[in-house]
Amino acid sequence: MTDRLILTCEHAGNDVPAKYAPLFVGHEHLLPTHRGWDPGALLLAREMAARFAAPLCFETTTRLLVDANRSVGTPELHSEATRHLSLAERRQILGRYYHPHRRRVDEAVAAMVATGDRVVHIASHSFTSELHGHVRTADIGLLYDPGRPGEVALCAAWLAALKKADPSLRLRRNYPYLGKSDGVAQALRRRHPPDAYVGVELEVNQRYVEQGGRAWPKLRRTLVETLAQVLQLRGGTGPEGG
Repeated sequence: MTDRLILTCEHAGNDVPAKYAPLFVGHEHLLPTHRGWDPGALLLAREMAARFAAPLCFETTTRLLVDANRSVGTPELHSEATRHLSLAERRQILGRYYHPHRRRVDEAVAAMVATGDRVVHIASHSFTSELHGHVRTADIGLLYDPGRPGEVALCAAWLAALKKADPSLRLRRNYPYLGKSDGVAQALRRRHPPDAYVGVELEVNQRYVEQGGRAWPKLRRTLVETLAQVLQLRGGTGPEGG
């Protein structure tokens, strides 16, 4: 079985469509923060996609309008800027800024699975270094479902490669969130069996983006090249496995 890679980035930007700009009066301060988007996540996803010639699906509308990584019906789908809207207005937002991204991802993964290959899905995210007064104790977190052997094996191999490449990195499993939490990867797990779909959410500490300098590009290179090593070990040299 060949592994085929797909990248997604659900919180790629903090764009506010002009029609909905009035909703953010009084909430503007949230847009440049982790509440509005995942800084650095799209750049990393693009570099991975370029390295492996892999498809990339991303959404740049701010998660404060609608969160593309949450399921319809969950409290986190809409923020304080939009949850007061009527059902019809919220459905309109879903139809224009949520469902198109989710459909692109669903259709791309389904098409890959249909070929008989195994899909390796890396969802690129970043997390704030401090939340509610608590400092996050990781540079990189890999989120996965411990009950799916392919995800366990891939994450173990990737973490080992990262540790070897840069022993100074603080690496965590299922941190700062649980891999089985609501999100695009969890939704795809419900649609595809473990031998056909391997989903991993990559979480990178935003302090690298905020501090700038050499550390951030170095970390991106390390992530990309260690993933290349892992994909090689798993029998493929890239998304097409050639």
